[in-house]
Amino acid sequence: MPSQHIWTEKDPEGRKREVRATRFGGRWRLQSKGAGELNWTYHERPSLDDLLQLKQIIARKYQRRRASADDVTSVEKLIRDHESN
Repeated sequence: MPSQHIWTEKDPEGRKREVRATRFGGRWRLQSKGAGELNWTYHERPSLDDLLQLKQIIARKYQRRRASADDVTSVEKLIRDHESN
């Protein structure tokens, strides 16, 4: 069953951006869309900021038993891989 996490944020100019992170088959897929955009942008290599935000969300959900330990470790691995490249 896919695991999906969604959050919104604002850039310095005040424009909203929605980000969706979905884990299916052991692989994370991040996509984002700005306010007023029709199509989603799929990120092959998500930004470090998005990965850190995802880690915070999953850590909170894990404490409430709404995310698995495997989700937490897989996001931490993505962050380590991102930092090493």
